[in-house]
Amino acid sequence: MAQGSHQIQSQQQIQTLSPQQILVVKLLELPAVELEDRIRAEILENPALEEGQEEGAAEDSLDKNDLDEDSLISSSEDYSLGDYLTEDDIPDYKLQESSRSREGRAEDIPFSEVTSFYEILKEQLGELNLTDQQQELAEYLIGSLDDDGLLRKSLYNISDELAIYAGVEASESKLEEVLKIIQDFDPAGIGARSLQECLLIQIKRKEGSPIRQTEFNIIDRCYDDFTRKHWDKIMQRLNLSEEKFNEALQEITKLNPRPGSSLGETIGRNLQQIVPDFIVDTYDDGTITLNLNNRNVPELRMNRSFSEMLEEHTKNKANQSKDSKNAMLFLKQKMDAAQGFIEAVKQRQNTLVTTMQAIIDLQHPFFLEGDESLLRPMILKDVADLTGLDISTISRVSNSKYVQTNYGIFSLKYFFGEGFTTEDGEEMSSREIRRILKDHIDNENKKKPLTDDELTEILNKEGFPIARRTVAKYRQQLNIPVARLRK
Repeated sequence: MAQGSHQIQSQQQIQTLSPQQILVVKLLELPAVELEDRIRAEILENPALEEGQEEGAAEDSLDKNDLDEDSLISSSEDYSLGDYLTEDDIPDYKLQESSRSREGRAEDIPFSEVTSFYEILKEQLGELNLTDQQQELAEYLIGSLDDDGLLRKSLYNISDELAIYAGVEASESKLEEVLKIIQDFDPAGIGARSLQECLLIQIKRKEGSPIRQTEFNIIDRCYDDFTRKHWDKIMQRLNLSEEKFNEALQEITKLNPRPGSSLGETIGRNLQQIVPDFIVDTYDDGTITLNLNNRNVPELRMNRSFSEMLEEHTKNKANQSKDSKNAMLFLKQKMDAAQGFIEAVKQRQNTLVTTMQAIIDLQHPFFLEGDESLLRPMILKDVADLTGLDISTISRVSNSKYVQTNYGIFSLKYFFGEGFTTEDGEEMSSREIRRILKDHIDNENKKKPLTDDELTEILNKEGFPIARRTVAKYRQQLNIPVARLRK
């Protein structure tokens, strides 16, 4: 009898999403422009679906009171698919869905084939044998790169950020060590802290080049003259002939000052014009109206000829051949898919309107006057409680959506912010505290700038009981350097 092998039987409840629920989730995430593309792709793919208003459809199909809350997706469910599981944690640069046709499965709604250079760098990172701490630091450094692939934040500031936001203690020397690893990635120049360092890294990689050392000396020793095009000074200082200098200069001009742009689509870059998903109008009498921006989104209905063919096949069901049965099955599948898609679009519209109306209700003073200081502290849970929807649903609605108001176009995320209660019991948003902090820094003695400790003490005396690390976090969010760099 074999020893050491045991079979254990256990029961556990696992909830997975149906194809219809997956479709609802996918559509809910899409902004207006991408929804239009997605609908047109579905029309091309499914002949049972066509443009046009459904017969007998009510004029106002977006009444939020018609929302079926039981059919909404709950984040408490244990999703089996990972592509949309943690939108709360995924930054704004996550890939957007494209308008290419699907391959037939509900899970296969396509995403853009273009991969951001951040993901390409992380793939290279995954090929290395790093410690857990090195992996964590490397991922943070990669996330700190600008669109061109350069690192313009100082390691000192990144060390502070890690301590404040991630609770990770990392010295500048440790960060420097990990940064050197990233600078070995392809293409050459990634992770450089300046254009000079970017060019030097690329020159070092040029093995076997007879003038590599000349190129290196020009950039390393005469960089200021190089940027000013003082060619004579460079030739004199390095004792170069005009022919050799021109040969080196020609090679230098082939180097890439923006290595990130050659690696793929940069994250956070959106060259398309912002199209608002909502239009909110405020009138002089205090009335606020909300409309979905469905201007270019086609209305959908079932194809009548498909319905008639299915009805005809159903009538003659008893005397059908195998081919006729297969044809009926095909028609039914396409009709079911078309009906499911129409319902998913309607549910998306209802959910969006319900969520945006709740944001308007919670931030009513701002929508009346447009004053940023009137924005009250608001988190996802506040909107979820008011609408009866799940927090994950509110998160999906808020992601990548914009609203047009009388005071400009705003991302929905703009209306969310932390808050705390002052000593007097007044509730204030973190946005208001940042404004007060900036006022103190703007009015400080420039010869002796206020340290974070001093700013904390001042704010505490004014009735804002916040910690020094919170002050440091707000200062960094305002892109204000530490005191010693403000002299």
